[in-house]
Amino acid sequence: MSTLVGKPAPAFTAQAVINGEEIVESFSLDQYLGNKHVILFFYPKDFTFVCPTELHAFNEKLAEFEKRNVAVVACSTDTEQSHWGWLQVPKEHGGIKGITYPIVADTTKTISLNYGVLFGEYDYNEDGEMTTTGPMIAFRALFLIDKDGIVRHQLVNDLPLGRNVDEALRMVDALQYFEENGEVCPANWKKGDKALKDTHEGVAAYLASH
Repeated sequence: MSTLVGKPAPAFTAQAVINGEEIVESFSLDQYLGNKHVILFFYPKDFTFVCPTELHAFNEKLAEFEKRNVAVVACSTDTEQSHWGWLQVPKEHGGIKGITYPIVADTTKTISLNYGVLFGEYDYNEDGEMTTTGPMIAFRALFLIDKDGIVRHQLVNDLPLGRNVDEALRMVDALQYFEENGEVCPANWKKGDKALKDTHEGVAAYLASH
């Protein structure tokens, strides 16, 4: 799997559930270009155990993302009908009722494949028939995409490992601070901390003179 950091985020148009209830036929990230940063995160499957904890965690911090003008979008290889059904189930019963950000249905698995996070591969047997290896679901992946549609950060976890939503917010803060101030963010930087001036030119000049 190669990194997408520094490259345009793969475009897609797919069905999705928005506002927790409405199924739309042609959802695309293009609507955010030039306007919003995007957190696009993939999760393995609807009606599971770790996944709802992550979806609810992102929803609980949704106001913080919106305050930063960041759109949060989820995606899995389940159908839009499966997403919709899960959205009708209360949290206390393992559901995701109350989630309001878009949930994309990657039923063809091409979105996960293009983002390099599909757990499994297509192959052909000796009879020329297409086969698959692995569960053909998405890893727990996350992509921070800037207003120009360029991937600036990505994270990929194995299936048992849930993500830290506060870390996603920290990365948004770091990117936006750099964009606004031109200063780079050191290890463990968080909003309000001092950043550093990019000294690459200074280092190059020092090396050239010695």
